[in-house]
Amino acid sequence: MRSFQFYNPTRLIFGKGQLEALKTEVPKYGKRVLLVYGGGSIKRSGLYDQVIGLLGEIGAEVTELAGVEPNPRLSTVHKGVDLCKTNNIDLVLAVGGGSVLDCAKAIAVGAKYDGDMWDFAQRKAVAQDALPLGTVLTMAATGSEMNSGSVITNQDTQEKLGWGSAHSFPAFSILDPVNTYTVPRDQTVYGMVDMMSHVLEHYFHLDANTPVQLGFCETILRTVMDAAPRLVDDLENYELRETILYCGTMALNGVLNMGLAGDWATHNIEHAVSAVYDIPHGGGLAILFPHWMKHNLNVKVDRFKRLAINVFDVNPEGKSDRQVAEEGIEALSQFWTSIGAPNRLADYDIDDSQIDVMADKAMLFGPFGNFKKLQREDVVSIYKASL
Repeated sequence: MRSFQFYNPTRLIFGKGQLEALKTEVPKYGKRVLLVYGGGSIKRSGLYDQVIGLLGEIGAEVTELAGVEPNPRLSTVHKGVDLCKTNNIDLVLAVGGGSVLDCAKAIAVGAKYDGDMWDFAQRKAVAQDALPLGTVLTMAATGSEMNSGSVITNQDTQEKLGWGSAHSFPAFSILDPVNTYTVPRDQTVYGMVDMMSHVLEHYFHLDANTPVQLGFCETILRTVMDAAPRLVDDLENYELRETILYCGTMALNGVLNMGLAGDWATHNIEHAVSAVYDIPHGGGLAILFPHWMKHNLNVKVDRFKRLAINVFDVNPEGKSDRQVAEEGIEALSQFWTSIGAPNRLADYDIDDSQIDVMADKAMLFGPFGNFKKLQREDVVSIYKASL
């Protein structure tokens, strides 16, 4: 295991009825609040009225930014930054899923920067400050509620880039499983694929002596797999929503990657696809991750074998390590398909016409991946195998 420092300042407020915490948390940062949300589902569910009511009880002055996209756009970030500067906002409050939270993080750092927030995504600048950020999560998926990461899409350039900063952690995040009841079946599936992919990005690393981390990863994967088939048929089951919500947070809050460097190549490959085609992130991951695994099987066959046995219950008797590993990869793909995820790019009407464009976008910062450094030809091969 490599030397490391762990830092996570987010106050996690988890459980039924915890929305009331807004009345104690918001006043710590000021009265002028920018409320950021998406396409209106929080109004249909009644959550919007609850949030506005609680903010009214503490005398907050609320400015609203609605309409955050599923793949949040830089243009929306710019609107939010302008609202913050014009209204002297004290706190950005994101109410929604990971896209809303990612957009709010970009607004929070952009409001304290004289240039364009896109500089951070392009690695031209590093954030030095940010407005405080609070979140009320409505979807289990990205883990953005307890990490510093964010992904923003620049529609003008068709680029979808991840970035992060020590200043972009939420100050507090409120997670009530009840607020995830209204997430549709397909989005629930995509969320579970996303959190499993986060775990797998950690799992495939080259650092030695990480038995605890690997064990944590396997436990979360098995837990999601146990809950997922039941949840997709019972979307308002509190215990299942609670379990999945907690798994999503733990998959990407920094605990799993203490002492190791996960891979993260598959996320980069998928970002290029959804930048060009605007497909659901979780759907893209379900298609691409098994093909990344097949492409890199020889890097560390024993890691793939361990996953197959410990997570997918593959029987190794009478089989080579490679055979066991291949069965595990197929089991992962079949599981995702069984709960309703796609398994080919063709499921989104994606053909080979834009492979070179997507590969160029994936290679923006050069070769990438910590498990195996991918070159352009590797990326093209994975795309072609995924068609």
